[in-house]
Amino acid sequence: MGATAAISAILTLLAGIGIFLIACHMMSTNLESASSSKLKAMFAKASGSKLLGVGIGTVGTAAIQSSGATTVMTIGFVNAGIITLTQAATIIYGANIGTTVTAQIVALGMFSGNGLSTSIIFSAFAGIGAFLSSFAKKPGYRTLGGILAGFGMLFVGLSLMSGSMEDFAALDGVKLFLAGISNPLLLVLIGAILTAIVQSSSVVTSIALAMCVTGLVNLDQGIFLTMGSNIGSCIVAILAGVTSGTNAKRTAFIHLLFNCSGVVVFLIIGWLISLFSRGDVSFGTLFSAMFPGAPQTQLAMFHTAFNVLTVAFMLPLTGALVTCVERLVPDRKSSSGTGEFRLQFVDDNMLITPPVAVAQTKKEVMRMAELAMDNFYRSIDIISSLDFSKKEIFEKTEEELNFINRALIDFVVRLSEKPLSEHDHKYLSTSYRTIRDLERIGDYAENIVGYADELQKGGDRFSSNALDEIARLKDLVKSLYQKAENAYLGENIPALVEANEIEEQIDDFTKAMEDSHIKRLSAGECTPNSGAQYLGLACDTERIADHLINVAKSIRIFKKD
Repeated sequence: MGATAAISAILTLLAGIGIFLIACHMMSTNLESASSSKLKAMFAKASGSKLLGVGIGTVGTAAIQSSGATTVMTIGFVNAGIITLTQAATIIYGANIGTTVTAQIVALGMFSGNGLSTSIIFSAFAGIGAFLSSFAKKPGYRTLGGILAGFGMLFVGLSLMSGSMEDFAALDGVKLFLAGISNPLLLVLIGAILTAIVQSSSVVTSIALAMCVTGLVNLDQGIFLTMGSNIGSCIVAILAGVTSGTNAKRTAFIHLLFNCSGVVVFLIIGWLISLFSRGDVSFGTLFSAMFPGAPQTQLAMFHTAFNVLTVAFMLPLTGALVTCVERLVPDRKSSSGTGEFRLQFVDDNMLITPPVAVAQTKKEVMRMAELAMDNFYRSIDIISSLDFSKKEIFEKTEEELNFINRALIDFVVRLSEKPLSEHDHKYLSTSYRTIRDLERIGDYAENIVGYADELQKGGDRFSSNALDEIARLKDLVKSLYQKAENAYLGENIPALVEANEIEEQIDDFTKAMEDSHIKRLSAGECTPNSGAQYLGLACDTERIADHLINVAKSIRIFKKD
């Protein structure tokens, strides 16, 4: 009978862990979708002060209910060069504070009196949320339903885990075994290993809460298990950093050192308290006195205090921590060739937080646009002056454009498979063509440099009138790009209208260029070779204008109402 009860308790625990993890994922996904615009705006400010970084990490983690997601996303930002290691460290500090919200919610759900327990009441949200998700027509209500369903399932899983703990508590062998584990280092190690296995500190902390409430372990044991879960939570960041660049590895190492430092400091403080009190005082007795009769609150409050005090201790030492990590993980020389190119604003680690990845994708698209337009301006300068000193830079930029074209489309394909808001899905659906449009601008600029080569081979040059017209055309395209950029970034319809007007001017001007060319050719002011290159330039520039207006017009599809 004892063996049957033990097997039943183990299976119940596994079921509870599974439901709890699914609930966390469901809440995280829907909270991200609901708060996507706020998340984008918040992480855009990540380059501020240390305290701002802590605040961003805290609020971001509390919003998406996943310190792992925040940490991996931060690794992505560092790897993409968007934030510094110091800024990343402070965001990670905040993530450790933000993750304590889950423990506080779980502790609240463990209260029960003579009437209904809070766990039963909160579990009912699973049904309410499922109803909303299934029958609501508006996406906003379906997202809300997903949040409520995840919140409710969190407590369904918690109830199963708590029930399994009560079953374990009824087994004398289990109680005697756990009572014999009193070594703080061993308990920390167990907590770290369990967290590394399930990859969720929230699950291990919740199990520790349930064990304390059922009397399966005492508060001190629960405290050391929780401290160990902080170390085990680093496995997510380590896995993300291993396959990324040097700074990403450094960020993962910062996370590990930060969490280990906090545990070591508290272990030393706990040992000193026990030493000077001759074993009469411990963290458990202190928090039991502060929150009597509520073991779940005692452990949850220690968890919060532990993380907040660790941040307060480590914040002034951030510079030293970053310097230490930079020495432990030195820079490596980058390889030559196309391997030196990379996407600057997006990184695979950002896929864990899709709304922020979408915002970064738009920045990457605009970086590609700037590179393409820089090459267009270079091509005009080269063909106008026949000075080929910038050709090497031009060719290198063209290689980078081709790299971005392939890499960014691959990233967008994978990002499109993630749960996103309707607006973000629409934006990504247009980005494929936008990326192609920008890549074609680079190709047409390459054609113009080819026309310059033909002029040089034939010993020809454009006439002064032709050069004036080319300069005028370049200015029109530059104005078009500025309006298209304003329209695209700000989803600005008035800027789109102005861009359309300039594009029509370019159409008219390139036709006038053809007429002027015929007159010059008849007057003998230009040769047939220079005339052919001139017409090719005018035609390709007009097509560049078409691609720019395509980029601007894409906002009609994804613009927010």
